Amino acid sequence: MPDQAPSSKKKQPSLPALALAATGVVFGDIATSPLYSLQQAFGEQGVQPTSENVLGLLSLCLYALLLVVTCKYVLVVMRADNHGEGGMMALGALARGATRGRGKWAWLTIMLGLAGAALFFGDSVITPAISVMSAVEGLQLATSSFKPWVLPISAGILIGLFVLQRRGSSLLGHWFGPIMALWLLVIAALGIAAITHHPAVFAAVDPRHAVLYMAHNGFKGFASLGAVVLVLTGAEALYADIGHFGTAPIRMAWLGLALPCLLLNYFGQGALLLMQRDASSEPFYRLVPHVLLYPMIALATCATVIASQAVVSGTFSMVRQGIQLGYLPRARVLHTSKEMEGQVYLPAVNLMLFVAVMAAVLGFRSSQRLSGAYGIAVSGTMLLTTILVLVVARREWKWGIVKLVSFGGLFGIIDSAFFSANMLKLREGGWFPLLLGALALFVMTTWRRGRQLLLQRIHAEGAKLDELIAETRRDPPLRAEGTAVFLTASRDWAPHALVQNLRHNQVLHQRNVLLHVDVDVDTSRVNADVRSDIEDLGDGFYWIRFRFGFNEHIDVPARLELLDVEPGLKAQDITYFVGRDKVTAATDKDHMQWWRKAFFVYMERNAMPAVLYYGMPAHRLVEIGTKIDL
Repeated sequence: MPDQAPSSKKKQPSLPALALAATGVVFGDIATSPLYSLQQAFGEQGVQPTSENVLGLLSLCLYALLLVVTCKYVLVVMRADNHGEGGMMALGALARGATRGRGKWAWLTIMLGLAGAALFFGDSVITPAISVMSAVEGLQLATSSFKPWVLPISAGILIGLFVLQRRGSSLLGHWFGPIMALWLLVIAALGIAAITHHPAVFAAVDPRHAVLYMAHNGFKGFASLGAVVLVLTGAEALYADIGHFGTAPIRMAWLGLALPCLLLNYFGQGALLLMQRDASSEPFYRLVPHVLLYPMIALATCATVIASQAVVSGTFSMVRQGIQLGYLPRARVLHTSKEMEGQVYLPAVNLMLFVAVMAAVLGFRSSQRLSGAYGIAVSGTMLLTTILVLVVARREWKWGIVKLVSFGGLFGIIDSAFFSANMLKLREGGWFPLLLGALALFVMTTWRRGRQLLLQRIHAEGAKLDELIAETRRDPPLRAEGTAVFLTASRDWAPHALVQNLRHNQVLHQRNVLLHVDVDVDTSRVNADVRSDIEDLGDGFYWIRFRFGFNEHIDVPARLELLDVEPGLKAQDITYFVGRDKVTAATDKDHMQWWRKAFFVYMERNAMPAVLYYGMPAHRLVEIGTKIDL
């Protein structure tokens, strides 16, 4: 019978309150893009800040925000929610379900989803580095004596950010929304002040300026698309965070606050450039009156720290999803919020992110150099999102060919142009996110394949479950009091720990629960009526399957307490038996290269034990070890 979860009624926040909260979590990345976007466009791209070029670039930025963020993400992609959850893992799961049973197409869909998740990892490394550095670099305008201190101050802020991760977003979470709303209103006011001095900048609303810009600048104009894409950084967050806030609050915050404020600031920077061409090196901070420069730098630093916190928290959530989908090794997961299940902290991931972010800061040493690396991760993720949405739209939404071609043609061209322009910056730092993404993809595919081979080896040396039960009936072993719980990966095969326990100790418990934990790769949360299956196999054996969504917290003891197997099944009488296998890499190349096997063995040995990840108490745990040659 299904387990019954306790019900609780909580007062739901109002739509405006959710919209304010979403402003702090969802828009931190895209809201801080004005710090470096236009600066990069007129910096290393070689485009001169003439009136025609300023209006052309502004027009490109305007329609990038309207088409890509508003039309694509807000109106279309956010429809692709997986039981209320979003993000590349959720979208990949939807597309995987749409292509299930279609052979190579299903495999290709899985790989596209993993590639998108891998690029997100690269994005999560660069975002904190470029955001914080671009904010602190404003100190150089106040006085040149601050220039040597930009790097140490940025590094110190980032160290503090990662040290405080264990406390979770709840430490300052209630302030995120108001601070980001204040940031957006302030940058809008700065933009308005500049626009009033040169309202002719609104000519950029005419899309012909964008067309003329591309025509007149040729290859330089195409290369500058790598800077234009920087105004879109953080667009994925609108989709990734719908599980926390829902679509309505995010749409309300974007259309009612974030989008208008961003456009006003970009147009304000454009107006300033039309009046002062020499402001192209720091167009954002040149908008700020000198007397307000230090307070603005402080506010910008707060905004970039919030943006970085949101990206890091999103990385923790995505890694946990990858673990539960079976693509990453198990790791320690701490829940940092009693109110919101999605707020998690992974110490190992936090350490790796910290090392990678500090490597980016110390290696690139400025936000302008980092921007060359930033665009590839952003544009690559956007392109993969378009492809996966087309799969979902065709199979799940039943879009017709005209609608598919229109959407795919428009955004396929836009995303491909952005990605191609950023590929020109491979030597200037574009290799960095690609390297990070490739490493993440290698880890995920190696772990997945290694687990499959490990299960094959275990089953080859194991016993059929029905045959083992029949044998215990013919030749009954001694029975011990209480209940034994064995983790199993299959209904057909007896758990390795059960076979070894019976073989060496020649004893069985009165009740033997064969427990299979099934994480549904196609849904983020499993409905209450299908969370548990129980089968009485007779002679004191029970086969139980627990279903979890890939975004749910797995707690096996808590789920067992909700079951009604029989009166004798009590938590205090349960002993958990698990296999503690010592895996070694065989030198043959059967199904996997030896060096990949060796890397999998390293991950397997350092992965968090399944019993701890599933919440099983250590004082009721018995481990039985064997050696397995992979």
